[in-house]
Formats: sequence, structure tokens, C-alpha cells
Amino acid sequence: MEPFVFRNPTKLIFGQGQTNELANEMKVHGAKVLLIYGGGSIKRNGLYDRVITQLQEANKQVFELAGVEPNPRLTTVQKGIEICKKEEIDFILAVGGGSVIDATKAISAGAKYDGDIWDIIIKENEAKDALPFGTILTLAATGSEMNSGSVITNWETQQKVGWGSPFVFPTFSILDPVNTVSVPEDQTIYGIVDMMSHVLEAYFHHTRNTPLQDRICESILLTVVEAAPKLLQNLEDLDLRETILYCGTMALNGITQMGLRGDWGSHNIEHAISAVYDIPHAGGLAIIFPHWLKISIDERLERHVQLATRVFGVNPEGKTDKEIALEGIEKLSAFWTSLGAPNRLADYDIDSSNIKKMAAIAGERGAFGNFKSLETKDVEKLLNAAL
Repeated sequence: MEPFVFRNPTKLIFGQGQTNELANEMKVHGAKVLLIYGGGSIKRNGLYDRVITQLQEANKQVFELAGVEPNPRLTTVQKGIEICKKEEIDFILAVGGGSVIDATKAISAGAKYDGDIWDIIIKENEAKDALPFGTILTLAATGSEMNSGSVITNWETQQKVGWGSPFVFPTFSILDPVNTVSVPEDQTIYGIVDMMSHVLEAYFHHTRNTPLQDRICESILLTVVEAAPKLLQNLEDLDLRETILYCGTMALNGITQMGLRGDWGSHNIEHAISAVYDIPHAGGLAIIFPHWLKISIDERLERHVQLATRVFGVNPEGKTDKEIALEGIEKLSAFWTSLGAPNRLADYDIDSSNIKKMAAIAGERGAFGNFKSLETKDVEKLLNAAL
């Protein structure tokens, strides 16, 4: 493996009933709090009232930013930054899923930056500071609750960009499975695909001697594969919600990538698709990832074989390595399809009309992908295969 330094400063507060710890956590933070959330589900399920009550108990003055989109927009981030600066906000509390937390990260950095936050997002400048923030997670999916990454969409320029900064780790994150019970089936499915995709991105790399990292990745995948179908049969099962919630966090808090560099090309391609069509991120990944696996199959074929046999139970007897790998890819795709995830771009009414445009967006900065290097022509081929 490669030499590495690992640091994750986020305080993880995990388990049933842990939402009640909010008031205690907030005692050490400033008086003015910006509460950020999405489309209003937290009001329907009662979480909003519980949060407000605890903020009042902690003697906080609360300001609000509602309506964060599933693919959080730059315009929404700019609104949040404006509130922070105008009201001299001391602390931000994100209550929601990964999109709410991603937007919060950009707002926290922008609140301490004199220029346009987009400059930081597109890496023309770097964050030097950020407002502290905490999270209450309501959707198991992105892992944003325990990492320093964020993805923001500039709808005007049709760019969806991933960025990060060591200043935007959450101060604390409360993960209470009770807050995920009301998540509907489709969003639960998308969350499962998303967390598995994060593990798979880490799994495919060229670094040698990573046996423990491999087993960590495989254990997360195996746990999700075992728990996910059961959860979809009973969405109110707290034990299963808890298991999936934990998997989502561990999939992208840094432990799977210590000493190695995963690929992340599939995410780049999906960002290009949803920048044009605004589809659910994980829906795009469910379509793209199996096709990426096929075109990357000759890059360290043994890793494909290892995934197929260790995670998806492919019997290697009497088969070539490529046959084993391809069967593993089919089993992954079939698993996602069995959950109810899409497997063709046509499932979102996407045809060939914008293939070249999406490929150009994906490749606008040149070749990408740390495991399998892709150029625009490769993306075009992949997208056409995914139609």
C-alpha cells in the first residue's frame, strides 16, 4: 500500500434515540444557528419540531434555509451564504440527507470567503476557513455526514462538480435510525446503490498489498447485500435501518481508501448525466457502474475476479477469469435491478440526443479515472451501451 495519513475529526453520535443528544452538543456553540433542510419531510415526520425544541433548550436563535434540492444548486448555496453573512451566523445545523449536508459544506466555506464560492468548488481557489456545522442524518446514502466532500450543481452552466476541503468536516453528526424509517422505498433503494458504489470506487485501484482494505470493502458490500432485500420487505425495521445507516457512513468516511487511490470515473460520468437531466444520482450510478466494470475488465482482471467470487459468490470452476468477472458484473447489476433500481438510461427517458454533450462535460478537464483512464470517446461508447 501507499504511505498515508488519516484524520477524521467528526464526532459520530450513533444509535436509536441519539437525536436527543442535540441540545447537549449545541451548548458549546454560538447563539445564532442556521437550520438547513430539504423539501419538508422533516416537518411531516416530526423531526423538525424535535430539533427546534432542543435548539430552544440550548438558548439558540434559529434562522432557516429550506428547500435544498436533491442535486443541490449553487443558487441555493448562495442564499445560505447570504443569510450567514447578513445575520452573523455562528453555527449551521444540517438536517437531512447528503444533498442537504453537501450544500451546508459549501455554505460553511462560502460564509468565510470574500469571493464567489464557485471559485472554490471548481478549484480555482481554496477554502481557508469555514463556519462550524453539525448534521442530523435522515437518509443512509452518501457518507457526507463523516467526510469533507461535497457535490454542487451549477444549473446555469450545466456543471455538477465534486470538491472538498479539510475545513468542512462536520463537527458532529447524529445518526439515529429512527429518523430514516419514514424514507420511502425509492429513496431507500437509491441510498443502497449509492453506498455500494462508493465502496466499489475504492475497490478498483492499482495499489498492491491492500488485503485489509479489500476485506473492509468486501464486508461492507456483503452486509448491504444481505440486509438490503430484507429492509425493502419491511421499511420500518429499525435494526435493518440501523445496519444500512452504519454501512453508508463507513463506505465513505475514509477507511476504505487508506493507502490507496480509488477510481471515481463512474461518479464523474454520472455527474455529467445529472447535470443535463437532473436525475437521481444513485439511479445514474446503477446504470453506469456495470458498464464501467465491463470496459475496465482488462485493468487488473484479478480484482474483478476477486469481487465476483468473494462478494457475489461466483463459482470459478471450469471458467476463465474473464468469464468469472463478467458473471460477477451481471450479478451486481441483477442485484440492483432486483431492488428496483434502473438499469438503462431509457428508464429516465434519456435517448442518444445528448450523448456527445454529456461525454464532453465528463471529459472537459481531459482524461479521468485512477483505475481505468477514460477519454471523451470512451464515455460516448459507454453511454451508448447504456441506452
